Amino acid sequence: MTSTGGIVIVGGGLAAARTAEQLRRSEYAGPVTIVSDEDHLPYDRPPLSKEVLRAEVDDVTLKPAEFYEENDITVRLGSGAQSLDTAAKTITLRDGSELGYDELIIATGLVPKRIPSFPDLAGIHVLRNLDEAVALRKEAGSARRAVVVGAGFIGCEVAASLRKLGAEVALVEPQPAPLASVLGEQIGELVARLHRAEGVDVRCGVGVAEVRGTDRVETVVLGDGSELAADIVVVGIGSRPGTDWLEGSGLELDNGVVCDGRGRSSAPHVWAIGDVASWRHTLGHQVRVEHWSNVADQARVLVPAMLGQEPPSAVSVPYFWSDQYDVKIQCLGEPEPGDTVHVVEDDGRKFLAYYERDGVVAGVVGGGMPGKVMKARGKIAAGAPIADVLG
Repeated sequence: MTSTGGIVIVGGGLAAARTAEQLRRSEYAGPVTIVSDEDHLPYDRPPLSKEVLRAEVDDVTLKPAEFYEENDITVRLGSGAQSLDTAAKTITLRDGSELGYDELIIATGLVPKRIPSFPDLAGIHVLRNLDEAVALRKEAGSARRAVVVGAGFIGCEVAASLRKLGAEVALVEPQPAPLASVLGEQIGELVARLHRAEGVDVRCGVGVAEVRGTDRVETVVLGDGSELAADIVVVGIGSRPGTDWLEGSGLELDNGVVCDGRGRSSAPHVWAIGDVASWRHTLGHQVRVEHWSNVADQARVLVPAMLGQEPPSAVSVPYFWSDQYDVKIQCLGEPEPGDTVHVVEDDGRKFLAYYERDGVVAGVVGGGMPGKVMKARGKIAAGAPIADVLG
């Protein structure tokens, strides 16, 4: 067994990098080891479906190798975790070696969902990591016809990028509108309008029945019987928490690693952060947030709690964004599809909408209106009456 002691972080993305950085900022001087199943240093994922896919950016590394050297942070690449033994305080890696820890932080993020019925044909892609983005980029440059299955944020961003590259794009979504399961049908229709204005064939309320081809994908058959010719198909139907390696560990798992409001799991000395972590909300329910900005907020809470320091008490308002064409879609708060939506501005492309729940403002979503979105932060944090923002 390779025994390091100290703090071991499993995962090689934003959550791992931010947590390691926060540990050193908090003057933790013990060993810090990042264990990643990827061959790249921790990198930024949001650009994968945008700038990386469009070949505008190649390097999305969050911190250079020198940062880890200067801060005495060990990074073990290409060595994903296989299992966890909380009693022995060890993790077993896929190469069979074992690694001991004093404190373990789980930051294994998400695994993209796939469609099992799809045949094994060239030209079918998912997009979650850098290698997948590069592989898709190599084919996207020469593709004339693309079908994107799933109109969530990743699907919409990929559709926009492929359209910008010149491909004919069809966006297929079983829900009534893009993003309907996240932002509701009303705002989803505004997003669909944006894509249609850019020439995307948006097909909502229908799923994929079959994918055909010989060696390479050629045709996508929809549930209504219509057929779409395709050189490439991108599956963007969502992701699930990366917890397969934790099965049998005894750790409580329920839509991610179940934690308290500081990131502690059900096992002593085991913590979780980022997309894989389901934290207890101050109101008592469990929440797993998949947004980029959430990671830094959690690191500022988890690390002090782990080190016996006082964590910050400030209430953070969830925030995320999505770049589609020239429009940045931003969301503050926790809007839900069942909320009452008040669209207060709409010029045919850009828009601003407030979400009302139980008479208070629950969130704001804007397309191309960054200043007006961010101004609502204080109202959302305070649970202000909806009249305060509609006035």
